[in-house]
Amino acid sequence: MNSPERKSREPGSRGKFTDAQLDGHQRMLEERVFQVATKWPHFKRLLADVRELGHGFPKGARVVCMERSLLYGGISLFAPFFHRQDFVSIDCSPGSAEARGAYNKGMVEDERCLAVPTTMRARPERTGLPAASVDLVMVPNLVHHVPDQHGLFAEIARLLKPGARGYIFEPLVRELHQAPDDYLRYTPWGFERQIAEAGMVYERFEPEGGPFQAIGYCWTQALEYFPPEKRAEMQRWFYEQHMPELMGWDEAYRDNLVRKHTSFPMAYSIHFHKPA
Repeated sequence: MNSPERKSREPGSRGKFTDAQLDGHQRMLEERVFQVATKWPHFKRLLADVRELGHGFPKGARVVCMERSLLYGGISLFAPFFHRQDFVSIDCSPGSAEARGAYNKGMVEDERCLAVPTTMRARPERTGLPAASVDLVMVPNLVHHVPDQHGLFAEIARLLKPGARGYIFEPLVRELHQAPDDYLRYTPWGFERQIAEAGMVYERFEPEGGPFQAIGYCWTQALEYFPPEKRAEMQRWFYEQHMPELMGWDEAYRDNLVRKHTSFPMAYSIHFHKPA
């Protein structure tokens, strides 16, 4: 991969967005990109976290987000929420993604989309950005696509200022996808170990979803295996009869009542920081 190059639009040069615009962009992500009502409910956690981080970090703070912008035509899904900060979106799409191209671009072709171009393209373990220059590093839904895990966490630690924060969102339940660039699924304790080995401090994880949501997710994937003439029938059967029931159970029954030390989250966010 070539060394990172800035696009013409530098961080901080774009205009400000209103709360109404940000609400619309978030609804677009919920409905079209992450499809939280029908396919990936656990991504509500990511969107809520990102919105909170964008609101909470001070104006002008340097925020780096490692994402896969190529899939969406070269725009950052999360940049609009950080319009007050100095936001750097790094497209970390692997080289193999070039052949697939922007196959998710149709998802963001919506008048509510606040299309902010990605800032640069780089490998996540070698961004080329200055050391100790970043107030927040975000890695949303990307870790499982990075083959060099040691390099990734070492780069996050290198980028962060002393006392600065890190945020990761990752699925625990997921089909094999974007082959061959799908490498692993961490538990929260696996993340804790990686973060500590990189010299950072693990704070907490926040789970999202439970076993009934996992059943629903597996069904949404299974529907794609039916031939088209059968799929429409099964989609009606599932979405009209069973998806609402499963989501209701997921809210009502949150804890395993048989095995105390067992849980079944669909995904979680990880919060950590670099020592001051």
